Amino acid sequence: MALSIPQSFQSRFMKDGARSFKGLDEVVLRNIEACSELGNQLRTTFGPNGMNKLVINDIDKEFITTDAATIVRELDAVHPAAQLLSFAAQCVDEGPGDGVNTAVILAVALLEGAGELIRAGLKPIEVIDGYIEIQKLLMEKIDSFIIAKATELHNPGEVKKYLKASVMSKQLIHAEKISELAAEACVQVASKTGKAFNVDNIRIVKIPGGTIRDSTVVNGMVFHRASETDRKSVEEARVALFACPFDITQTETKGTVLLSNAEELMSFASNEEQEVEKQVKELHDAGINVVVAAGKFGDLYVHYLNKYNIMGVRLVSKFDLRRLCRMLGAPAQANICVPPLDLLGQCDKVHQKELSGQQTIVFEKTGQTGSIASIVIRGATMQQMNDVERALDDAINNYKLLTRDNRLVGGAGTFEIQVARYVEYLANKNSTVSQYVMHKFGQAYQSLPKQLAKNAGLNETQVLALLIAEQKKSNACIGIDIFEFGKYLDVKKESIYDAYLAKLKAIEVAADTAIQILRVDQIIMAKPAGGPDLKAPRPQDPEGNDDGMA
Repeated sequence: MALSIPQSFQSRFMKDGARSFKGLDEVVLRNIEACSELGNQLRTTFGPNGMNKLVINDIDKEFITTDAATIVRELDAVHPAAQLLSFAAQCVDEGPGDGVNTAVILAVALLEGAGELIRAGLKPIEVIDGYIEIQKLLMEKIDSFIIAKATELHNPGEVKKYLKASVMSKQLIHAEKISELAAEACVQVASKTGKAFNVDNIRIVKIPGGTIRDSTVVNGMVFHRASETDRKSVEEARVALFACPFDITQTETKGTVLLSNAEELMSFASNEEQEVEKQVKELHDAGINVVVAAGKFGDLYVHYLNKYNIMGVRLVSKFDLRRLCRMLGAPAQANICVPPLDLLGQCDKVHQKELSGQQTIVFEKTGQTGSIASIVIRGATMQQMNDVERALDDAINNYKLLTRDNRLVGGAGTFEIQVARYVEYLANKNSTVSQYVMHKFGQAYQSLPKQLAKNAGLNETQVLALLIAEQKKSNACIGIDIFEFGKYLDVKKESIYDAYLAKLKAIEVAADTAIQILRVDQIIMAKPAGGPDLKAPRPQDPEGNDDGMA
């Protein structure tokens, strides 16, 4: 009689094809290795001198960027631990909107330090407890690293200083221009009555041609379209907005018209024309000189709009229509009618403008702060303009954080070195096993300024030693000078700041993610389901936006 071999616990209650991994070597250390590999892809993108990555996603769309959020999202990691790191990056991107690379690199450095301790004989739970303890002590002390406050948030010149460091990490060459654009747009839409700042009130339009220096800010909205009628410019516009096509409505079912002679045919066509002319004339008599519709303009309607000298603008995105309604202070009508006077939009100027041979429609409010501002980005390639857009997004999100909490910490590695010095101080005071964990925690923070110096082509060890010595000797606000070896800079004097909330969120997410990954001691994978791939491609319009007309 053959001897039966007992099955493992997982094999007894799971389908054939399921897999299970457990133990330090198979799970904990391999999870750390997977996260380390992802971190290695992002380290060279860190800081103003970071290198670009050319990423081609699953639908063959190209991205040339140093933005960690974009890289992590489009890489589509498969390893479970690397996916946790991707989710953490997404959390930072959707929350403060800046500091994604900082969070990922810091989390990976914490995991790598934990891996070294585990290989040296410490248990994962000892490392976890040490990280939790030092994180708690750090949160109690972190307010002492604040060096300034953003006071003049309605002065574009001052706001530019606060946003400059964020922009430099993405676009070093054009940092002055981009931070100027972001500051002007943010101040334009910021409420002086204390209302929350809404990043959706700043619209970014990309028009190929020219250079980044040709980019401008418009107090209003800009659409990459041409006028549907002969009239191209209107001063003191009264705008009627319609959430439907400006055309003869068609019934869902087919209709049959029986005509017995030519007179009936002529009267049928003339009645239709008379009805269209009546509608357009009523709009003209109400003082309306601009019509905006969320659909096509019929030929007959265009003819009578030209006759009564009314400008027609077609929008293809429902989100653009909503923003325009908010800007003009008028709702969109569900069907073609004459809106009451209090439901008409008011605009100082609506005009068609040509940029590099491409037509744009501009809704502009001159001489006043408006609820919507548009940043028109110019550039040689779409990839370049997309990267500038990501830099603007980070700057705008930084302004949003400053309206909530105006505290600032030092940029150029200053804050990270201050934290690392404090953690080393705590580690030297500790006589338990936790001191080794604290040392690794401090080294993880040192990895950020070291990577900043390394990407700038400097000797990171010498730069770090110089900055620590200088901070101890004279000034705590000393940061890395990425342009010259052996030099340092005063971040207060040079106005290189980071938003306090962005740094706080980044270090919280990094520590929580590292602890969560270290707590995993077993991976159980069910057999993959059959059938087609459930990940459908994301709908996109030709400009690369994901908010096309639904």
